[in-house]
Amino acid sequence: MTKAKTGRISKSQRLSRKAMAKSSKTTASQKTNLLALPPPPAVHEDDLAWLDHLECVGLALASESSEAMPTVAQWAAWQDWLAHLATRPAKQARLVMKALRDSAQMAYYASNSLACPNMPTPIAPSKEDRRFDDASWKVWPFNLFAQSFLMVEDWWDAATTDVRGVSKRDEEQVNFMTRQILDRFAPSNFPATNPEVIHKTTQRGGMNMVEGWRNMNDDVIRHFRREKPQGADDFRPGHELATTPGKVVLRNQLMELIQYSPSTPKVQAEPVLIVPAWIMKYYILDLTAQNSLVKYLVDQGHTVFIISWHNPDARDRDMGMEDYRRMGVMAALNAVSAIVPGQKVHMAGYCLGGTISAISAATMARDGDDRLASLTLLAAQTDFTEAGELMLFINESELARLEDEMSVRGYLDSRYMAGAFQLLRSNDLIWSRIVRQYMLGETSRLNDLMAWNADATRMPARMHGEYLRALFLENKLFNGHYQSDGRPVALSDIRAPIFAVGTTKDHVSPWRSVFKIHIPTDTEVTFVLTNGGHNAGVVSEPGHGGRVYQILARQDQDRYMDPDTWLKVAPRKEGSWWVDWSAWMKSKGQGKQVAPPPMGAPAKGYKPLCNAPGTYVLER
Repeated sequence: MTKAKTGRISKSQRLSRKAMAKSSKTTASQKTNLLALPPPPAVHEDDLAWLDHLECVGLALASESSEAMPTVAQWAAWQDWLAHLATRPAKQARLVMKALRDSAQMAYYASNSLACPNMPTPIAPSKEDRRFDDASWKVWPFNLFAQSFLMVEDWWDAATTDVRGVSKRDEEQVNFMTRQILDRFAPSNFPATNPEVIHKTTQRGGMNMVEGWRNMNDDVIRHFRREKPQGADDFRPGHELATTPGKVVLRNQLMELIQYSPSTPKVQAEPVLIVPAWIMKYYILDLTAQNSLVKYLVDQGHTVFIISWHNPDARDRDMGMEDYRRMGVMAALNAVSAIVPGQKVHMAGYCLGGTISAISAATMARDGDDRLASLTLLAAQTDFTEAGELMLFINESELARLEDEMSVRGYLDSRYMAGAFQLLRSNDLIWSRIVRQYMLGETSRLNDLMAWNADATRMPARMHGEYLRALFLENKLFNGHYQSDGRPVALSDIRAPIFAVGTTKDHVSPWRSVFKIHIPTDTEVTFVLTNGGHNAGVVSEPGHGGRVYQILARQDQDRYMDPDTWLKVAPRKEGSWWVDWSAWMKSKGQGKQVAPPPMGAPAKGYKPLCNAPGTYVLER
C-alpha cells in the first residue's frame, strides 16, 4: 500500500506545506502594515500655480536682456491682424494697387530727380519726423534712399490700419510695432546711406567714428554699472538744482514734506501743497532758479509745500495705492493744516501725483472734508481710455509678466519705465541719439531737465500692479468704482474749483485724455492747453521764448464742450501759463495777504528736520 493510499505525507511535503504557510502569514502581515500607513497627500491644483509663476519669471528675466522677445499679447495682436487681412481680398487688392502706384511714382522720381534737383518729392515725412531735414537728403542718391524708406513706411501704415474686423487695440499695437521695426532700418541709421555721416567722416578723416566709439563704450560701461550719463553729476539736487530755501517738516516711510521759506513780507492766506508723481524726483518743479515753478510761486507770495517721495526698494514691496494716499497726500495735508491752521489749501498734483490728488479730493468730498480751496491737475489723467500709445504696453498679458518680475525684486526697475517712454519717441530719444553720438561723434551736453530725467526712480510692486489694473485696465476711477478707504469714490463729489493743464505733445498723458476731467465733475473747471511735451510743457517759466497756451473756464452750470470745439473757441495767449495759474489761485482764496507762517509746528509734531531738498531726493 502506498503513502497516498494510507493518507500519510512525506517529509518533503510537510516542509513544503510549512514554507507555504509561513509565506502566507508574511504576505498577510505586509498587507496589514500597508493598510495601516497614511494615504499619500493630495495635491491640489492651486498648489501648482508656482509652475506658472516660475515660467513667467524666467520669461520676464529673459526679456529684460532681449527687448526683441515678443509677449503673448503681441503675438495675439499679430495673429488678429494677419488673420483678418488674409480674409479681406478688397483690402489686399487696395494694397497691391498702392504698391504699384508707389513703385511707378518712385521710378518716375528716380529717373528725373538727378536732372531736376528741385523736383517735388512723391511723399513728405510727418511734422514730427526730423530725420531727413538736412539739405543733404535732397541730393541724389540720398533723396532716393529717403523717399524709398518713406514710401515703404507709408505702405505698411496703410497695411496695418483699417483692416475690417481687427480690434482697435490690436491694430494700434501692430501699427506701433511695425513702425518700431521699420525705424531700425531707416537709411539715417547707417553710415553708408546717411549723407551727414559721410560728409562728417570725410571732413574729419574718420575721427568722428573714433569719438563715436568712445561715446558708445562709455555709455555701455555706465549702463552696466548703473551710473548716470556723463555730465549728470554737474546737476546735483541741493547744489545746482532744487536750491529754493526751505525745511523738511515731516518725514515718514514714504515721503518727506518740504516747506519753503517765504520771499515776500506778506503771503496769501491759503497755502499750496504740490504732489509730484513718485515715478520721478520732485525737483522737476524746482530745477534752477530761472525755471523753478516752486520759486516762482514763492516769489508771487504763496506759501508752498511739496512732497519729496522715497525711492522704494524691496522692503517696500507691499506699499499700495492706499498707502500713498494716506501716508503721502493726507499726511502732508494734515501737516499743512497744522502749520497754517484755519486756512483751506490749494492742492496741485503732477502726472501720477495728480491722479492720486484727484482720488484724495474725491475721498475728502465723500467724507465731508472741505479743506481744499482748489484742485490743480498738471498733465494728470482721471480717465484712461485714451491714454495714448503708453496703453500699448499695458494689458493683462503684460501686467501678468510685470507682476511676476516685480515679485522677484519687490519693485519695478526704473529702467523699464525709462525704456517704455523712450519707445514712445524712439526717433528722437533712441535713433537720432545713436546717429549724433556714435556716428557723428558728437557729445551731448546735458541740461537741467535732461539731468533730472536721468535721475529715475523705482516703484513698489503692489502699488504699480494696483495702479495699472484699477486705473489703466479697468478705469475704475472714472467709472466710480475705485475703492478708497474701503468704499467707492466719485469724481462728481468734488466741489472745489479745478484747474487742469494739458500739453500739445504729451505722449504720457495726451491732452484730450486730460480734458476728460470736464465729464465726471460738476464744478468749475478751468482748462489750459500749452505747447510742449509732458515735462517741458509744465516747466514753462515766464520769459521762455515761443511759449503759447489757450485757456478757457467752464462754470458748473455750463454745457459740455468737446475738445475740438474747445480748441477753436479758447482764447490764445503768448507766454507762460504760470501767470494765469497764480492769479487763479489768488482769486479762489480769500484774496487777503497775511504774515508768513512759521517754519513747521514743533508743538504739533512738525519740527523742522533738515534743510531742503531733504534726504529722500538723494536716494539712488
